[in-house]
Amino acid sequence: MSDQDAHAADMRADMRIEHDSLGDKAVPANALWGVQTQRAVENYPISGIHAHPAMIRATVLVKKAAALTNRDTGRLEPRIADAIIAAADEMLAGRWRDQFVVDVYQAGAGTSHNMNANETLANRAIELLGGTRGEYTLVHPNDHVNMAQSTNDTFPTAMRVATVLMIHETLPELERLAAAFEQKGREFDHIVKSGRTHLQDATPIRLGQEFAAYGLTLRRDADRLRHSLDTLTELNIGGTAVGTGLNAEPAYISGMVSRLSELTGQRFRRAESLVQIAPSMASFVEVSGALRVLATDLTKIANDLRLLASGPATGLYEIVLPAVQPGSSIMPGKVNPSMAEMLNMICFQVLGNDTCVTFAAQAGQLELNVMMPVIIQNVLQSFTILKNGMATFTDRCVVGIVANQQRAEEYAFKSASLVTALAPYIGYEASAAIAKEQIRTGRDIREIVREKNLLPEADLAILLEPQAMTEPGIAGQGRTQTPILGHSSAGG
Repeated sequence: MSDQDAHAADMRADMRIEHDSLGDKAVPANALWGVQTQRAVENYPISGIHAHPAMIRATVLVKKAAALTNRDTGRLEPRIADAIIAAADEMLAGRWRDQFVVDVYQAGAGTSHNMNANETLANRAIELLGGTRGEYTLVHPNDHVNMAQSTNDTFPTAMRVATVLMIHETLPELERLAAAFEQKGREFDHIVKSGRTHLQDATPIRLGQEFAAYGLTLRRDADRLRHSLDTLTELNIGGTAVGTGLNAEPAYISGMVSRLSELTGQRFRRAESLVQIAPSMASFVEVSGALRVLATDLTKIANDLRLLASGPATGLYEIVLPAVQPGSSIMPGKVNPSMAEMLNMICFQVLGNDTCVTFAAQAGQLELNVMMPVIIQNVLQSFTILKNGMATFTDRCVVGIVANQQRAEEYAFKSASLVTALAPYIGYEASAAIAKEQIRTGRDIREIVREKNLLPEADLAILLEPQAMTEPGIAGQGRTQTPILGHSSAGG
């Protein structure tokens, strides 16, 4: 035998031949996947990115629920069902993850992903029954694992299961970040600083008020995510190909919803219309939109923190962010707002993902949206990076922020915007003239007011108290001798 023939023989020994409706195909002998998966591997060598772990888990949960339900209805032989369930349990425990090999950019609707799951579960179930991989007379990918199913109901069901579970994984990190900002709000509540609008000096605000506002913003983002759960918990499982339920008996449909609720600990329900779910990706546009809003808010917050921490010598430097790594390869001692920059990049990716989801959601036709694989990949990636990013940002940035009280109060006390408190007493025009002179000369506002003899000294001290300007009301109302304009007596 020549070396070439020997090599060919070795290659054949490493492969097995399987058959589908297109003909024969060689499959790696040690692979749990089968012929249809192998075709997808060869057809779509696109990104090297495989299904998201949450989507793999959700798909296996759907297959396990189907085996349980088909066993309960008497349609699937218990011995076969039990082998599929055992194989699914192995996968849910973390084994065989490397057998999900189809690229996320694949044929529409997720048929290749579905068959990857069907074939992998079938071959492992065959082994558990004492057979060899590819011996589909024992357990068949379509006839047994995919019984009463179509990609068009299993894939969107898995999408919904995966997304619901990811929401519940993400919410605690979002709420923990909100709580960290709220804690800083309490810690910094006594520190008065200059407010800023249009990046120009504005009336005083407390540093704690800024941080508490960040916390409330994130609480409201969490509420948006919770709201998106409502339609995501509707399942079209049992709708099969076009939502009519062909080949899926009513007991299977109700049984699948119950089993998936039991297996996940989440309350799922049958969709009002099995026809509506597969073509409409509105639920994913909604949840992606909630993530877009969260990413937008997080970007603004991260940008604010970078600005407040800018300097130290030439910026605002009202807060100090934790130093997590050296900031420059050439400038010794430089420290950058690295965690805020990381969060920015995550948010930009999420915004891009949302654009993809929106375009893909409108690209379906008639009874099916075939763009489901790219929709769920982008939604789950957004959840993953936001969840991990928020956790890291909380632990390595927010909880360690320190206020630079001296710098904050220095800006607050020298800002010309303090003159706003005088306007109810001396008028807008006179107040504006004082502000302009203060900006032009750098002189203290009190000095200018005294020079112009506009207010008694005692009233001036009351009116220009920055802390009092950070709460609702007219500064000094009821405490000054000078009357408020338009009133006959002070505090009237």
